[in-house]
Amino acid sequence: MTAPVGIVLVSHSQALAAGVVDLAAQMAPDVLIVPAAGTDDGGLGTGFDRVLAGVERALGECEEVLVLADLGSAVLMAESVLDALGEDRAARVRLADAPFVEGTVAAAVTAHGGAGLVEVLASAEAAGGTFARAGRGRAADGAPAGSGAPADGSGSTGAGHERGARRARLRNPLGLHARPAAVLARSVAAFDARVAIDGANAASVLELMKLGVVGGHEVEIRAEGPQAEEALDMVVAAIEGGFGEAPPLDARLQ
Repeated sequence: MTAPVGIVLVSHSQALAAGVVDLAAQMAPDVLIVPAAGTDDGGLGTGFDRVLAGVERALGECEEVLVLADLGSAVLMAESVLDALGEDRAARVRLADAPFVEGTVAAAVTAHGGAGLVEVLASAEAAGGTFARAGRGRAADGAPAGSGAPADGSGSTGAGHERGARRARLRNPLGLHARPAAVLARSVAAFDARVAIDGANAASVLELMKLGVVGGHEVEIRAEGPQAEEALDMVVAAIEGGFGEAPPLDARLQ
């Protein structure tokens, strides 16, 4: 089943676009990601017809489309294509002001959960600050900016649905690397709850990867919202189940 929002990658390099498609597809297999890159002779550059074909393909298979571009002239090319689409089709497309790789990954994971174009665009554009220097992108209380996740256990932010904290130990040797981080982010998005893992927004694959937690590390999980309890159960089960990765850690860590 293809997600409602598809992604088109406008790049000067076919190899670069193909690599980003492969990376994002590993984390969000149900999302259509179309490369529109390079020139007809395989060289570096962008072409109107190639980009238009990519956008039209995505529009034909998805309800809405997000476009990401790698460099300035690729942005200009994408804007030219959007101007040529016509009002009705252009209304279903947005061009993201986002980093090419991180933005694509974040957008794809959000789209995989069935989110609409506004949410997918926001995820892509938020990716630009994810790996900035310490402190940027976080609220003053230490919680991820905009996540609404409680950072200190002092109570709900007003919804009245906080379910407290739980702890779980990462059993897979590599911890929250790309694949399990994507699995968690997609799963969390399915619940009406805000979830934080060691203070990071659990719905953001990039925030989870930024934690850098490895096998054997014990994390704290907090959640609030109408489905907080269900979300906590899911996250703890996923972590303690090792995300299906083998071999497991030494039994002494259990």
